[in-house]
Amino acid sequence: MPKNKSAIGEKIRKYRLQKELSQDKLSKAADVAFHTIVKIESGDTPNPTIGTVKKIAAALGVSVDELLK
Repeated sequence: MPKNKSAIGEKIRKYRLQKELSQDKLSKAADVAFHTIVKIESGDTPNPTIGTVKKIAAALGVSVDELLK
């Protein structure tokens, strides 16, 4: 059964690609595990914790609101 991508995962991927960051570089910049980024973007973790979202938003240079809209 195919998984649906989460809206937040799609936005993280969009901003990550705009900044020309790999998932590995983003994970290091955000200080979160690589597999966390992979799972969020793939939809395996459609509701990451707010702490994780804050770290990713800061690493991407966007607001938490931008990722949650």
